[in-house]
Order: sequence, then C-alpha cells, then structure tokens
Amino acid sequence: MEKTEGKTAFITGGASGIGLGIAKACVRHGMKVVITDVRQHALDEAMSYFKKNGFPVHGIQLDVTDREAYVRAADEAEEVLGKIHVLINNAGVGTVGGGFTQNATFKDWDFVLGVNLGGVINGIVIILPRILAHGEGGHVVATSSTNGLFAMRGNGVYNTSKFAVTGLMESLASDLCGTNVGVSLFCPGLVSSNLGVSTWEVRPDHLKNEGEQPPLPPKYKFVNVGMDPEEVGERVLQGIKRNDLFIFTHPEFKEGVRVRNEALLRAFPNEPVDERRRLVIRMGNSTVLYNPIYEMQTTPGPLNWPKNSR
Repeated sequence: MEKTEGKTAFITGGASGIGLGIAKACVRHGMKVVITDVRQHALDEAMSYFKKNGFPVHGIQLDVTDREAYVRAADEAEEVLGKIHVLINNAGVGTVGGGFTQNATFKDWDFVLGVNLGGVINGIVIILPRILAHGEGGHVVATSSTNGLFAMRGNGVYNTSKFAVTGLMESLASDLCGTNVGVSLFCPGLVSSNLGVSTWEVRPDHLKNEGEQPPLPPKYKFVNVGMDPEEVGERVLQGIKRNDLFIFTHPEFKEGVRVRNEALLRAFPNEPVDERRRLVIRMGNSTVLYNPIYEMQTTPGPLNWPKNSR
C-alpha cells in the first residue's frame, strides 16, 4: 500500500504509547485516523493534541473485547471518516500476576488473552470484511512483540498471547495472498510507553486476583532508553508502504531471534528425507512444507524521519 494520502486508519489502543505514535505518523502521511481506547481520559488527552493541530482524527471509547461495541465503533468510524483502509490492531496489555507461567491464574489468562489475542481476532472479523468489500485496497497490522518471536523468562502469559498473534498474522497473510490487502506482523522491542500503568488501569475488577496490588515502578528507567513511540509509528508506516510481512524496530533483538531459529533447525532428526513421504505431503498441500510468503520479506533501509521536526 504505497499511497496513504486520504486513506482512513482504524487504530485500537490509540490514545497513548505505540498506538498514539502510529496515529501521529498516520496523520503526518496524510491519513484520516480513528483512534479507539478503553480509557476515556487518555482518549480526551490524545484528542486535544489532534484537535489543536487540526488533524482529521476521531476518537471512540472502545473495549476491544466487547464485540457489539466494536461493531458500533466500526459503523461510527465509517460514518464520520468514510471507508476504512488500514486496521491497526494495537490494543494490548502487559505482564500480569507473578509473571511465571506456573503462577498464572485463570483470571490472568482470561484477561491477557482476551485483549491481546481476542481483540485482534475481533478486529479482523469486524473490520477486515469492510476493507475487502470496498475493493480499494488496504492493510492490516497487528502488534505482537519480540516476545512473540522468542520467549522471555517470567513472562509466560504475555509470551503466549504474542506468539498466538504471530501465528494468526502469518496465516492471514497467507490467506490474503492475491488480494489487494496487505498484512504485517509488528514486533516492537523496548518502547517508551506506560504499558505497566495502563495494564493495571484497564484490568476489570472481576479479572483481578484477590489482594493484587498495582505494579511497582520499574527497576530501570526504561522510559529513558526505550524507542520514541513516534519513531515506532514511522517504522510501522514504512512497513505498510513496503508491504512488509514483518515490521521489526529494534536490531538489539536480532540475536535472540537467530538463536531460537537455529535451535528449531537443530531439533530436526539428523536423518535422510523420505522423498516418497515428502511427495505425498506436497501433493496434498504444498504450503505444509513451504510457504512462499516468507520469501517476500526484504530488509528495509534506514528510516527517513527527521526526529527533530516534530
């Protein structure tokens, strides 16, 4: 999707952090934007920025786990700004509970998977058919994480949700081949955001564990070393325009991906391939053995974004 001018983007979790950075990038690239967020106060603050600068942005309060509300939000978005061309499934929550998988409760699982995976599914089921129906082309992005590429210790529920999003988006990209709708899996690393605070803030009381307290401030000053959300947003727009399957932002995590993928290859039995079996499998469904979508990914060049021009 090389041309973004005049197109409309629908961004969930768009009132702060990464979502807000993407929204700001979208308007810089000539797009109309709908931002949704479950937190009305954050939505009001974000909208004050866009209104002050005269940007074509519309805010809608939305819990992405509420399917009926999601349909109403999609209807309102189209009524106010017209056809939706780009869906950014960005709403997400962070690590909950004790972090370690063996300590997670059903409430932890229901909360994180409901938002991080269920919210993405809801966006695809509700928004994507509208994009396909108008025939003007478009793009779908979902925010996963570097933890959707390799697991981090003490982050089991979050890892699981993000790995699921990775598989979902790779499948969607495969299924939309031959259409004029692109698909990107977005896997950011460390970003200056308020994910820890917002995760606690949006967690419903009925999904909080008994006696659970708000998270302590981070031990390290992540906010000072994380990537600027507006730079992240520009990288997402770059990936959309390039029609990238994978949008990665942080080269610091490349080694982790390499080590995991090499472990996968080492895990295959050191035995000759059964050619008869391979032929039968390929005849049944060639993409079981090989998926050409991975061959489409190229390496993006340096980001052309004047950081000081904001």
